[in-house]
Amino acid sequence: MNYYAYLLMVRQGEFSHFHRSGRLFLQFLVDMYAKIESERLYYIRNHQTELRVDQYAHLMDAINNDTIQDAGQLVILPSSFTGGPRYMHQRVQDAMTYVRHYGRPDLFITFTCNPKWQE
Repeated sequence: MNYYAYLLMVRQGEFSHFHRSGRLFLQFLVDMYAKIESERLYYIRNHQTELRVDQYAHLMDAINNDTIQDAGQLVILPSSFTGGPRYMHQRVQDAMTYVRHYGRPDLFITFTCNPKWQE
């Protein structure tokens, strides 16, 4: 990932073929993202014991009932995996902490501004 961050850095005084290649650059970005995401998922799949997944209750139930063969390969995504169900649940719980502390919101206000404004 650091290599891709290095490639994407805009440097003064240097010509960048990546940034000037238009739609090909966008495809390159998508491919980089997909590669990084698949490497993260590969790591999570192969390091389930280090992520302490064996402590989850439904996994223990499957082992105790001898239905582990029917279950297939169980891979649990930790909350550190961005976009996963545990990540989303943790974000909802964080938001509910604010609701519990400040009360229910009365208004949800969004504001779109022009970045070229003087303010």
